[in-house]
Amino acid sequence: LANARIVSPADGLDMEGSVRVADGKIASIGLLPEIQPEDTVIDAKGKVLMPGFVDMHVHLRDPGQTYKEDIFTGCRAAAAGGVTSMACMPNTSPVCDTPAVIAEILDTARTASARVYPVAAVTRGMSGEELTDFEALKQAGAVAVSDDGRPVPTAGCMLRAMEKAAACGLPILSHCEELSLVRGGVMNEGVVSRSLGVPGIHPAAEDAATAREIALAAASGCPVHICHVSTRGSVALLRDARRRGVPVTGETAPHYMLLTDALLRGRDADYRMNPPLRSDDDVAAILAGVADGPLT
Repeated sequence: LANARIVSPADGLDMEGSVRVADGKIASIGLLPEIQPEDTVIDAKGKVLMPGFVDMHVHLRDPGQTYKEDIFTGCRAAAAGGVTSMACMPNTSPVCDTPAVIAEILDTARTASARVYPVAAVTRGMSGEELTDFEALKQAGAVAVSDDGRPVPTAGCMLRAMEKAAACGLPILSHCEELSLVRGGVMNEGVVSRSLGVPGIHPAAEDAATAREIALAAASGCPVHICHVSTRGSVALLRDARRRGVPVTGETAPHYMLLTDALLRGRDADYRMNPPLRSDDDVAAILAGVADGPLT
């Protein structure tokens, strides 16, 4: 691969050069080596060559919901977009809450187009009650635990989970939603929801849950990752927590950086999601948060 802009932050690389690939592996990075008769040369002038992306939050729906997606189709789509590794969420059927389900996912993924890292459930059946066997799930191949799709409902249950996860070296991925503040809402609560006469979900439903997880992470020392951040309040909470040294990180998604609840004025249900699309101010805050990069 000749004349590419090679960018690899982990290796401190941002240079124009060439990459030789032999037997499916990178053999050298640097200036264009001497061309051999058997070589295939691809001129990548004007292109950026980077390590594969990692998607922290994927729903492969496999096992049990393969009419929506499966490991093979999800991994092909990922690889087509440059994503070579992904963490798959546990809200499958059955829920990924036992070593047997972890083993099934990993066995299926052996021949898929991208690497799959299973995330196991925090609670059995994602019921928000009894904790799963974190140690056994880790030994089976789980890289984290989460009840994503649902919040862990009580602070007491989440603190026990964080203490247990910290003891065995697993991070927790948290779906931050205070259900008592959702109140049957179907979109962001604000000017647009009021103009449509549609029940809204207050941004505080996310912010309150984010604040809870940050406090519990600080108390337990467990690394916590906040899923699909959508509010300016959560961005501010994460920024403050990171500066205080709390072991917490966060993620967002393209639609929270590009779209707002104004699109629902046309009553197109394609723009309904959870968390909901928010306001222009939230989009601006999320973009600024992404631009922050890692904060210490």
